[in-house]
Amino acid sequence: MSDNSENSPPLNVVIYWHMHQPEYRDLRSGEYHLPWTYLHTIKDYVDMVAHLENNDQARAVVNFAPVLLEQIDDYAQQLGNYLHHGKALRDPLLSALADPVLSLNQENRTHIIKACLRANKERLIDRFEVFGFLTDMAETALKSTEWLAYFSEQYFSDLLVWYHLAWTAETTRISDSRIKALMKKARHFNLHDRHLLIEVYYELISGVIDRYRRLAVAGRIELSMTPYAHPIVPLLLDIHSARQAIPDISLPLNDQYPGGLERSRWHLQKGIAVFKHYFGFEPQGCWPSEGGISAETVELISETGIKWLASGEVVLRNSLQKSTIVAGNCIHHAYQYRNSKVTCFFRDGGLSDLIGFKYSKWHADDAVANLVHHLEKIAEKCSHNPNSIVSIILDGENAWEYYPQNGYHFLKSLYEKLAQHKGLRLTTYSKYLESPVDRKPLNEIVAGSWVYGTFSTWIGEKDKNRAWDMLIEAKKVFDRVVKKGKLSEDELKIAEIQLATCESSDWFWWFGEYNSAESVSVFDEQYRLHLGNLYQLLNVEPPDYLSKAFSFGLGNPEMGGAMLPDSQQ
Repeated sequence: MSDNSENSPPLNVVIYWHMHQPEYRDLRSGEYHLPWTYLHTIKDYVDMVAHLENNDQARAVVNFAPVLLEQIDDYAQQLGNYLHHGKALRDPLLSALADPVLSLNQENRTHIIKACLRANKERLIDRFEVFGFLTDMAETALKSTEWLAYFSEQYFSDLLVWYHLAWTAETTRISDSRIKALMKKARHFNLHDRHLLIEVYYELISGVIDRYRRLAVAGRIELSMTPYAHPIVPLLLDIHSARQAIPDISLPLNDQYPGGLERSRWHLQKGIAVFKHYFGFEPQGCWPSEGGISAETVELISETGIKWLASGEVVLRNSLQKSTIVAGNCIHHAYQYRNSKVTCFFRDGGLSDLIGFKYSKWHADDAVANLVHHLEKIAEKCSHNPNSIVSIILDGENAWEYYPQNGYHFLKSLYEKLAQHKGLRLTTYSKYLESPVDRKPLNEIVAGSWVYGTFSTWIGEKDKNRAWDMLIEAKKVFDRVVKKGKLSEDELKIAEIQLATCESSDWFWWFGEYNSAESVSVFDEQYRLHLGNLYQLLNVEPPDYLSKAFSFGLGNPEMGGAMLPDSQQ
């Protein structure tokens, strides 16, 4: 297919970025246990919106988990209160960067050094000579911790500044004179320099949500939502749905989640409310957490008035097979499950994984040319259907740490080449649905997610099942306390939010031997903390097992385990 082909209508292409971080706060104290929300904001969410702002012809769909929006807003408020009212920051790493006095007892020295080593060595550390030198010192010190006492305050100041400079958006690095000056200075950063960084990050974090909103209002992007705290809705509705894709999967001892329908509906309604609070309008579309759907999930989402949803390619293929529909050479269509009102779109797993896992090692121009070539081939196969639509859906934050310059050249070229290509039409799902669309029938849905078309990433393994049993026991206690009417209206609202946090998919993602020991340990602790908080909010003594770790990782997965490919093949 040539760039100027006039024989067939252009192929509709949707680029769909999913932005998501779980709740890292201790909801009782408001203190953050991990810094990933603000770090991904100053690096990835800022860069992603800047690329869209810089190209008038670029189009994309951007999904925000509601709990992420709340955390971004919380960081903006923290930084504003710190700068203008002298209030303390509630993130230990951000506080170490900002506060005039570095508290450098042995524990804090170790914490800062370990935190500042959590970055991609090739792309974020070794790229900057001074940062690489400082991290070499840090790694040496961790091997002989008695050396830490000899590291000066200046060392820690420089290490903290460089860590944050490495995590600064490439578009900001290019355009902001303050960042340029700090990069040029390179060493011997003082309190004024650290304060300057805090001012930059306040501007970035406090303005980023509105930047996306303005693009959406202008019709240049579409924004969508995920159920509030990112739960796997099909499993809340029916844990046995995991057996539709894996008939012999092992399930938890408690094989149903009590009140799952009510909780799923709560997450959807709360998610819509949070979305509207930040963007000023209701979403038309939904990325169900992890692209996880079932027949019941599709029907439930349809009830909310949501017009479209998206899921994974293997889910589609499994569902087509069960529906006894021959897929043919082209499966890139809009679909309708029976009589539901919501339109279903499905991810092209191969193209999405190329961006997520392969192209980071390629030259940007070669990578984009390869992607365009694949799209041209799809356009040829689907030329008989003028409504064909290809969905490229992936994580909008984690991949760029593995690209040179945070994916700057790749993303710039991607939008330019796709927008200019006469045989391809960059669009959004709602824009696509404005014209009459022939939705292909889908008589059956095999429940699953975008990962392998199953739920095996969140259930079926010993530690994951144990986590489900712990959650279900806590939910039973929650139901008993609520039924007795022991909570005030305000106490119930707080407990519901805490329960929702426990229902997040993220904890289950990390449990098990596949992931690294460090990652599993951190999320094991977070999960038990949230469950413990729920019991305390219910005025019930937490069970003793919450005081003991239950999952221990042994693996070393690609990209740290934060991303997984579409298929196991």
